[in-house]
Amino acid sequence: MSYASLRDLVLAGVRWELSDIPVVAPKTPAVTSVSVASDTRRDAESVVAEMGRAMASVVPAIAPAQTISLDTVRAMASRPADMATLNRMIGEFNHPLRATATNTVLPHVGQGDLLIITDIPGTDDDACGQILSGATGELMDKMLSAIGLSRDTVSIVPMVFWRTPGGRSPSRTELDLARPFIDRAIEILHPRVILTLGTLPATELANINLAKSHGVATVLDCGATLVPIFHPNYLLLKPAAKRDVWSALQNVQNILKSAE
Repeated sequence: MSYASLRDLVLAGVRWELSDIPVVAPKTPAVTSVSVASDTRRDAESVVAEMGRAMASVVPAIAPAQTISLDTVRAMASRPADMATLNRMIGEFNHPLRATATNTVLPHVGQGDLLIITDIPGTDDDACGQILSGATGELMDKMLSAIGLSRDTVSIVPMVFWRTPGGRSPSRTELDLARPFIDRAIEILHPRVILTLGTLPATELANINLAKSHGVATVLDCGATLVPIFHPNYLLLKPAAKRDVWSALQNVQNILKSAE
């Protein structure tokens, strides 16, 4: 399978741990003609220790077990009455992924009726603490500009607020512990349209198969119209898909204008 094919799978939502750091087992020290059992045992223990350190440099640290119950998180997330308070609560929340992430990537709050819900924070997002940054963010800004919008006129919320180790897919527990904050953000922002980027938010929010229902509008129980599209990362890899996204964005623009 080619590298490009692997990237396709990743951007389609199939993820696993990959590392560019090769695991090279250290060579066992040469055994001299005269040795004693204790020296041999110490050499073996040294080799095992070195291999353990090599593996530790590749496998991300495991986040500590989360002891807080989901019911408690739901109760906490239901209290904030505005996004500033909700963001402070997210920033203080001891989510399991917080231990391995560089930054907490908080929701971006803008003025307007469009809420963008995206995948996990990317590498650039984790480094700077801002959602949809780097090349991905530049493309997203161009997409918004094409329909007369900007970051000032939209809100953006990731499915989890911390990058997962190695960019793997979040576990069920990791998603569930972040979900009450996302639900509360939707309630506070009360968007007319929710634009989901990529497979994860489309599946989690509306059980939508993105490959089959790209750009198809769905009305949610909260009254918002959800429109799922490919993630900008996928468009950077597959520019031909921009045509389908442009059609979906025009639909979003029409829905927003009909409310004016």
